[in-house]
Amino acid sequence: MLMKLSPARRVLLLLAVGLFVAPILAIILPSAQSRDLDGFFQFSAIALFILLVLELADRVTMKRDLEIAREIQTWLVPRHPPQIPGIEIAFATQPANTVAGDFYDAFFRPSASPGVESGPLLVAVADVAGKSVPAALLMATFQAGLRTLGSAPGSLDELVDRLDRYACAHSLGGLRFTTAFIAEIAPGARRLTYINAGHNAPILLHEGGAQERLEIGGIPLGISLEGASSHYDLGNVELRAGDTLIIFTDGLVEAMDEKGEEYGESRLVALLNVGRGVTAEQILQNILADVSNFVGFVRQHDDITCMVARITA
Repeated sequence: MLMKLSPARRVLLLLAVGLFVAPILAIILPSAQSRDLDGFFQFSAIALFILLVLELADRVTMKRDLEIAREIQTWLVPRHPPQIPGIEIAFATQPANTVAGDFYDAFFRPSASPGVESGPLLVAVADVAGKSVPAALLMATFQAGLRTLGSAPGSLDELVDRLDRYACAHSLGGLRFTTAFIAEIAPGARRLTYINAGHNAPILLHEGGAQERLEIGGIPLGISLEGASSHYDLGNVELRAGDTLIIFTDGLVEAMDEKGEEYGESRLVALLNVGRGVTAEQILQNILADVSNFVGFVRQHDDITCMVARITA
């Protein structure tokens, strides 16, 4: 506890403790008066009260700063999904603490063809290693890097390669790596091109009930050796009407109930099989409600983020 305090407050705490144990003078010095010992107790209580007030003031200030940081985080991620004919998108995140290390985004990249206003839709879900403020700060840099690099022309693998180099420069030597699923959807061709950078494999549920896991990619972003370049493979999937894509972070499937049992991917898959044929927003709300009912009142140890994309036509 001493190491958590400033030098001045360490002195104040030691003084208060010293005054509190002063009654041992009654044993060492039998001539000590009880009223003198009462004075020691009073000064000790005053010193501890002052220390408590100072610490509480710091905590109130810190809580206010964290609330502001949470507001800023909500500004960084989209509040409403982009409107695309034939595709429904819904997303949500639930931070374990005031601020989160999870991230999601969906925006149109510039078109590579002249005369075409917008290019493919880029969707991303990422999870920065760690929790609370450090992870939230790195999440903000990741989001800025993705938006900046995504606005430049180039293929998806080139984008992820540049993002990996950017993440390596801000990952504290690989200690703060980022798992991510980044994909492009060509609205006209209904083709999904993706890279899974060490992330939980999203579930693609086809209209007929068949399931596909999107695992192709490579290692998490930000853990490459210095001077080395990670290799990421591209995955391609044909999308058809009725297909549903669910992208999630590990906080969803690792959510625990009071017995310490994890929610697990098997429960998620079973829920998806039961709830087919509804909108993307309804699927998302069904998932979040089912996880909430499963964990009950147990405080979760990790952020939960989920994105649902459904092909309607």
